[in-house]
Amino acid sequence: MKNIVYPIMFLFAIAMMAQENNTINTNSASFELGEGLRFNFEDNNYQFKIGGFVQPSYTYSKFEDEDGENEFNAKRTYFNIGGKALKEKVSFFIQANFSLSDPLLDAWVAYHPTEFLNITVGQKRTFVNNREMTFDEDKFQFTRRSLLSTSLSNTGREFGVFIESNFKVGGVGIDPQLALTSGDGRNSFGTDSRDLDRGGLKYGGRLDIYPLGYFSEGNGVYTADLLHEATPKFVIGGAASFNDGASNSVGEGHNDFVIYEENGKPQLPDYRQVYADILFKYQGFSILGEYANSSATGLEQTFVNEAGSVALQPQQISEYLSLGDASNVQLGYATLSGYAVDLRYTKITPEFENNDSSILMDTKAYTLGLSKYFKGNNLKLQTAFSSVEYGNDTKEFIGEIVLQVVF
Repeated sequence: MKNIVYPIMFLFAIAMMAQENNTINTNSASFELGEGLRFNFEDNNYQFKIGGFVQPSYTYSKFEDEDGENEFNAKRTYFNIGGKALKEKVSFFIQANFSLSDPLLDAWVAYHPTEFLNITVGQKRTFVNNREMTFDEDKFQFTRRSLLSTSLSNTGREFGVFIESNFKVGGVGIDPQLALTSGDGRNSFGTDSRDLDRGGLKYGGRLDIYPLGYFSEGNGVYTADLLHEATPKFVIGGAASFNDGASNSVGEGHNDFVIYEENGKPQLPDYRQVYADILFKYQGFSILGEYANSSATGLEQTFVNEAGSVALQPQQISEYLSLGDASNVQLGYATLSGYAVDLRYTKITPEFENNDSSILMDTKAYTLGLSKYFKGNNLKLQTAFSSVEYGNDTKEFIGEIVLQVVF
């Protein structure tokens, strides 16, 4: 925490000295809910922001024929700092979630050679997952992400190089994006510098097409149509990734497992994920449809023990990696006064349905969400009620209330 506090104190000192200067002062400071504490220097050429959000919550969950459980929790407590140097075309961002034991989520520096091209190096949210997973945690349509997102991703953060572009051809918006990452998720080097990465790199990309043009400014960063698009707008997207040697169930970690060649040398499986999605918005109505498939390769002549005496059976790989298909559909309507009602259906189908030890299990989830947006997405109260069916014989009810304040 000291590493964050000292730079902030230094910038406050700069701001105070600028205010005391009797010469021409082009510096300014401002605060607005949802916009954070902002400092601007030298005619806005240098910008600095302090922000974050908190999500106190209450959750009730109950399996059939079992006692229910109650949980009061600070679901997320985010703190972030960021800045831009417009002359140098450089920006940076650091974000932590202090509700986690390993809080660092984002830490990157970006170069913007043109208005339509960004090159980012560091740890950040990747765009090679499903669309809902690309949205920030304060932009949820429901109180939590869908089962599709949580079954095939963790935080969605990775360490690497990210190239993002956007341009228009006629009235059609096109956003191509490419990523080259460590393949081990965030905190690439583990708990200390001696904890080395496993496997090779991860290669991925996403292409989004807006046939009727882009969403209204600020309305494309979440699922709900809070700004009520005046004309129908939608985006069709696809993403794919190839992780050359994964040792985590969804490729966002490492050293969780290892399999071997016959000579006892580690031989990690390759992990692939493919996504397709569409998001439609018009006059407060929104529809999100997502499909995902994950699979593994590089399993020939592999063994579960270092001695090379016990061969890996085909369906056993589903006990190491999350393999299968998933679909998710979300429908919603938000009024101009800030009330919203949303419905969601998610289905998970494992690749090997007969393997009871598979990480992915045959699961269905139905969710009803109710929200009140008091100041856009920056101050809102959400509740959700979910029925989750695991296989054919286990059901769980989950009820949740979340208050969100973005500062």
